[in-house]
Amino acid sequence: MKTKDIAKRYGLEPASFDRWLKQSGQPHRSGLTGLTVDDSQDADELVGKYNRHLTEEQERFAQEQERAALEQDRAERAAEVKQQALASMLITSGFNFDGYTITRYSGYISGDDAVSMERPSQGWLGGVSKDVGADLLAGLVHIRRNALTELKEAAYALGCNAVIGVDFDYLTLDPETVNNQGGTLYLPFLFAVTANGNAVVIEKN
Repeated sequence: MKTKDIAKRYGLEPASFDRWLKQSGQPHRSGLTGLTVDDSQDADELVGKYNRHLTEEQERFAQEQERAALEQDRAERAAEVKQQALASMLITSGFNFDGYTITRYSGYISGDDAVSMERPSQGWLGGVSKDVGADLLAGLVHIRRNALTELKEAAYALGCNAVIGVDFDYLTLDPETVNNQGGTLYLPFLFAVTANGNAVVIEKN
């Protein structure tokens, strides 16, 4: 009895039925015209086992989808809680907050960022083709904000809700290398900033 005939009779998907039959351990034979089973086998029983297999597969798939949805929901809630915590986190260059008491010190933390700037196309002395100062200030504002964001992330990872003693360290690099002709190749300027502080837990008085 050919499996494709069984599939046609019971309205099954032939390829799926054949795959199940090969994996199920049910007796069958492979031939040039496809899979066959002994005529002595009960087709109703065979198809019943296949349908139970499909039902179990569908249930497993539904459970996996449900678990994935729950995991995504938990991740979204955790991200929302984190975002709210970071938005409400207090930072100061001082060492206390009016109206709050520091209940725990969790140690020194830092956050870093850097930006590169192309050199002016006409050099420093022959006049420049763009506003270097404005570009530099915009770049510094950007990396300071990123460094502070990273600083808050570090505090949050320690279970803290504030940072005290915040200050900034700046680093300027003027990199250069050798070009193909043996001359000097000036690479883009690099400006880096590090935000430092101490992570703490504060409670409102």
